[in-house]
Amino acid sequence: MTTPASTYRLQLHAGFDFRAAAAITDYLDALGVDAVYTSPYLHAERGSTHGYNVVDHGRLGPELGDEADYDAWTDGLRARGLGHVLDFVPNHMGIGSGENRWWNDVLESGEASIFEGWFDIEWAPPKVGMGGKVLLPILGRQFGEALEAGELKVVRDGGSFFVAYYERRLPAAIKSLPRILGPALARLSLAADDPTLAELHSIVTAIDHLPGEASTPLDAREQRAREKDVIKRRLTALLAESEAIAAAVDAALQELAGTPGDPRSFDALEAFLNEQVYRLSFWRVATEEINYRRFFDVNELAAIKMEDPAVFSAAHALVLRKLAEGRITGLRLDHTDGLYDPAAYFEALQAEARAHAPAGAPPLYLVIEKILEPGEALPRTWQVDGTTGYDFLGIVNGLWIRPDSGPRLTRFYHRFIAAERDYEAIAHDSRLAILSASLSSEIHMLAHRLERIAQTRRRSRDFTRVSLTSAIVETIAAFPVYRTYVRPDGSRTASDDAYIDRALRRARRRRPNVDASVFEFLRDLLMLRSLPEEPAQRAEAVRFAMRFAQLTGPVIAKGVEDTALYRYNRLVCLNEVGSDPAIFGTSVDEFHAHNHRQREWFPRTMTTTATHDTKRGEDVRARLAVLSELPDEWRRAVSAWSRMSRPHRTRLDDDDLAPTANDAYLFYQTVVGALPLDELGEDDAVPAAFVDRVAAYMEKATREAKERTSWIANDPAYEAAVQKFVREMLAHPGFCGPAAALARKLSTYGAVNGLAQVCLRLASPGVPDTYQGGELWDFSLVDPDNRRPVDYERRRQALADIQARASDPRARARDLLASYLDGRIKLMVLHLGLTHRRQHRALYLEGSYAPIAAGKHVVAFRRAHGDEELVCVVPRLAYTLTGGRQPWPLGAAWGEQTLALGPAAGWRDLLTGAEHRGADVPLADVFADLPVSLLVRVP
Repeated sequence: MTTPASTYRLQLHAGFDFRAAAAITDYLDALGVDAVYTSPYLHAERGSTHGYNVVDHGRLGPELGDEADYDAWTDGLRARGLGHVLDFVPNHMGIGSGENRWWNDVLESGEASIFEGWFDIEWAPPKVGMGGKVLLPILGRQFGEALEAGELKVVRDGGSFFVAYYERRLPAAIKSLPRILGPALARLSLAADDPTLAELHSIVTAIDHLPGEASTPLDAREQRAREKDVIKRRLTALLAESEAIAAAVDAALQELAGTPGDPRSFDALEAFLNEQVYRLSFWRVATEEINYRRFFDVNELAAIKMEDPAVFSAAHALVLRKLAEGRITGLRLDHTDGLYDPAAYFEALQAEARAHAPAGAPPLYLVIEKILEPGEALPRTWQVDGTTGYDFLGIVNGLWIRPDSGPRLTRFYHRFIAAERDYEAIAHDSRLAILSASLSSEIHMLAHRLERIAQTRRRSRDFTRVSLTSAIVETIAAFPVYRTYVRPDGSRTASDDAYIDRALRRARRRRPNVDASVFEFLRDLLMLRSLPEEPAQRAEAVRFAMRFAQLTGPVIAKGVEDTALYRYNRLVCLNEVGSDPAIFGTSVDEFHAHNHRQREWFPRTMTTTATHDTKRGEDVRARLAVLSELPDEWRRAVSAWSRMSRPHRTRLDDDDLAPTANDAYLFYQTVVGALPLDELGEDDAVPAAFVDRVAAYMEKATREAKERTSWIANDPAYEAAVQKFVREMLAHPGFCGPAAALARKLSTYGAVNGLAQVCLRLASPGVPDTYQGGELWDFSLVDPDNRRPVDYERRRQALADIQARASDPRARARDLLASYLDGRIKLMVLHLGLTHRRQHRALYLEGSYAPIAAGKHVVAFRRAHGDEELVCVVPRLAYTLTGGRQPWPLGAAWGEQTLALGPAAGWRDLLTGAEHRGADVPLADVFADLPVSLLVRVP
């Protein structure tokens, strides 16, 4: 379980399975990759395109191949010395396809299920009539309407009975079956001594004697489960044996179905449904009344209690076995902020990994999906190697921004949209929108818990539900980080206290009508201070604090990543996971400080600039960043396009124009940033595929913004107007020509940024990850656009060509730069850097880090380990440096500037083969052929 020198992320699904992954192993090895890092591949729901909706942790995904396919793929990796990092989902499971055995048992047996404690269900919610039930918001309309339309039925499969709603099948509670079997008995005319009749009577009696779902003691659940299974087997055998009884049962089911147009005919079916341990409801009800913890607001993903040892053991058995076999060499953990106690989970996982590893093996390589806010640090006590790299993405992303253009771009943005938009205010309002809409049910449940706690204390018993709810909502909306990590025993860090205090101060300022004592009460609970001595009350307080911590992350993710980042469009290359759009640029010193901390605290963290979740491709961001260097030209272009676009906007019934100016501003940036310059037709005609991609992106972006339309409340007229605008503008030569011209002007400077961030990712402390296909230019948009099939044959041929020209690396670099639009220059830089990393692992994973000052247009640093040294040198703000007078910052563009390399020595450029000598090397020489450089010390 050695730390990989680098990783390459693959998205596995039915269209790219284990065999497809095996087919590119030789290519990835030739590229220089050290470990293949994949999306989850445990058994997920049918048709899953991502693998995050696992239904069975004990099996591989059947749509990806069988065990032989998996073994052949991982054997191929091991034969080439490549590791394998698996993306594992510890927080939730898929429950929408009927394939989850644990969830099905809960739906069948409720609180009596042996898996009841495996899911986070509130069995005593505030909603009247919901005690002991799970809300299932799966109906397309109100329950009564769906029922009387005949959309709900009871069906059987052998001796198993299900509530059917179109293709959905939900297990029927066994205690409700007498409502079917009783009428079936009345229909039978079998002889009194018929053994099959006696068996049916016996089965009904056994069901009657089975303990109820809510009245089964904990220690009797397994016995009840065995008795239930015996009853089901007996019923299955009986219905297979007796055609008469099967016909009577089917007739009873037909009668139970009801007749559309006759509402009273559905009374019996409604009574049957009321006896289930779930309540079916209109899908919109989920936002207010759902009573099981979900992944964010996704009803089909139910959270599991990974803190329960039984759940942990069942969920990790297969993965630990693959670790022991050496088929998996590391794990990436998804959404760990959703866990009850993340630190405890990491400790347990590392302990189990050690138990399954050979003696003396290093700890499991473990990175976590964790979004760090500016100034936030990953807890150093955690038994993890770091994050998946969004913090690196954020700090690098800002390097290409010219800070002093911020005010001009901000003023123009506000003038264009005719409003002054403050990002912090937008982020706060977006969080409130999520709290009042898609996650309001979680707030109701949390307030219900808090009220119960308040009622047990004399100093808080007068707090009203309204004031408690207000305090919770405003505190979460004001939270400065995704979550705090107070442990169940009350242990916490000073940072936890500071974040909680900051949120409460902000909340109090925004809600002066809520008594300060309410916020003090909440503060004590969140910090688990002054807990009651009575065990049950103490446990309730701990559950509240931990549930609160589990909720802040989803609110911030949905409110910021999936809302605010689509509302604030000043410069959208900054609207990225891990970035803060309010921070206009990163200084070189800030970048070096980040790398210093990573080298000291988490030297094996991932470094990335693109993932399956980023909002736009790394090279879209790199190109758009150049706009910060020519804000006046951008202002003139957008102003002209806005005038041109007037005939293509639509006046809606409310007299508003569609799209809004804000959405149009996003559209203009999207086109300029992602335009495929090598695919344009005559007169800069845009390819139809690009038009479709932008149209799909704008539909998603406007829904995510939730301002004029949304996923929950679509505005068809507005969405149609946006689609019309996109397609007409992308067919208009008066727009496409100037947009292509501006994109060309940005293109080489954006390419410099793109190559520079490849080098920084390769050479900085940490483990660089390449997202699938990103070895060539990545001009993709948000998912699903960034999950399109990758043309690996094209990449294989390009790599072979690069390798075939190794004898003259300088000429190769020049030629590939001249034809940069095809992306091979990026592939070359990545290939050479990855190969060197794999050959010199200690230099990159253990080497020291020292910045080299070289002016505002250069980022340079030295890595050293033993007698090995590497210096990474890349330009920044290349348009400003050159004044736009030459496409690349090469040669004379650097004037007399030099790079101080220290004591006189020899240096060879990994990328061009050029050699340099001396303590101070002219930058004109360093960047003679290529605008980036990786220098290695030579004798």
